[in-house]
Amino acid sequence: MTRGQERLFVLEASSGGRLFSVNPDGSDKKVIVSGCRIPDGVAVDVAAGHVYWTNMGVPAENDGSIERVDLDGGDRTTIVPSGGTHTPKQLHFDAVGRKLYWGDREGMRVMRCDLDGSNVEILVQTGQGADDQRDETKWCVGVAVDPAAGHLYWSQKGPSDAGLGRILRAGIDLPAGQSPAERGDIEVLFDGLPEPIDLEFDLAERTLYWTDRGDPPRGNTVSRAPMDSPDGPGTPEILVTHLMEGIGLALDPDDGHMYVTDLAGNIYAADLDGSNQKEILLLQGNLTGIARAVLPV
Repeated sequence: MTRGQERLFVLEASSGGRLFSVNPDGSDKKVIVSGCRIPDGVAVDVAAGHVYWTNMGVPAENDGSIERVDLDGGDRTTIVPSGGTHTPKQLHFDAVGRKLYWGDREGMRVMRCDLDGSNVEILVQTGQGADDQRDETKWCVGVAVDPAAGHLYWSQKGPSDAGLGRILRAGIDLPAGQSPAERGDIEVLFDGLPEPIDLEFDLAERTLYWTDRGDPPRGNTVSRAPMDSPDGPGTPEILVTHLMEGIGLALDPDDGHMYVTDLAGNIYAADLDGSNQKEILLLQGNLTGIARAVLPV
């Protein structure tokens, strides 16, 4: 059986905002769309032939949005209009439930919708109003879904270099009779983190990976931890260091690789244990989200 073409889809928040794709070795860069309003999170639905991304917009103006485009750049469509979400960050495509999930930073929410942008829901609400909005510990950034276990994971970044970041977990669906602001099923898996940003899973190995911004030695890193440890989450294992404001993370569990972006404009590849780290592209602008997909040939 012939394997398809592996591509990385990357967002650049500078230069007017662009979505581009490259081969896993950094070659054959192709700009798919431009004119994105500070794009941050990207996800690919290969079966439907779509790439989705979030636009943060101007955080003070509550004008975030989500767009979709065909794999070849055609049929660009806004599915969550400006103001339908405040400052959308990482985007997660749940292929099982056929939903999009995202963290809404200044909105202090975790949200989801159907793939056409309908049925927008708030699943978690960490604060309300301008005073809460100034509290960066309430800012929701990264998001990932574990359909088999029925769990939703997200990160709350915290202020820069404060060591107040957290990763939390709850059920995918809002418990009956409870509100997004008063859920009784929320677990704090990790706290005291530098600045956790994007989350990714190796579901076969039941392992959670994430990027952190912030100061070394624990910041500007990629870390991982077991998802189901009977003794609790334990101490994260730091895998990759010396990122320049690390943001995006994509995993290739089948071949044992990870791909990471940072705001300095670099894309890194490494093995899943952090070994064999190398730069595959340099100085590409302010890079944010990254996703990996195997496209049909």
